[in-house]
Amino acid sequence: MPPACHKMSTTEKKSLCHCLKNVKVPQGYSSNIKNLVLVKDLKLVGLKSHDCHVLMQQLLPVAIHGILHEKVRLSITRLCFFFNVICSKVIDLQQLDNLENEVVIILRELEMYFPLTFFDIMIHLIVHLVGKIRLCGPMFLHWMYLVERYMKVLKGYTKNQYRRKASIV
Repeated sequence: MPPACHKMSTTEKKSLCHCLKNVKVPQGYSSNIKNLVLVKDLKLVGLKSHDCHVLMQQLLPVAIHGILHEKVRLSITRLCFFFNVICSKVIDLQQLDNLENEVVIILRELEMYFPLTFFDIMIHLIVHLVGKIRLCGPMFLHWMYLVERYMKVLKGYTKNQYRRKASIV
């Protein structure tokens, strides 16, 4: 049987890893992505949540350009653009209805190309992000990156490495 349309060959994985290995981002924009790519093992390791955010919104559509099957690539790129729009600081309220319809179409396309084991509750929660924006405002107000960074600072103050939470308190 031929491989599935979402399956990447070894050369495509190398191409993706080399693309991410050669990317340069401004200081403080994200971690140094090139240090997180293992070209030999064809893996991404040590990604923090903000790195995944940057990868999903800006780097992935560029990195998969010309790699995957065209319809799969288009669906993934549309999902990346959806996340880019909902994470922007200014959101047009009239655009939210279109976004709600768009995310349903994107997920339906992904269901055609990816196996059902890919779809868990986290993928389903994407449908509810637009409703959350309606209720709570723009998405950037709900990010946990600042809290995660501050927790790193607090963990630096700990004296007893075995009981970090007790030391922080």
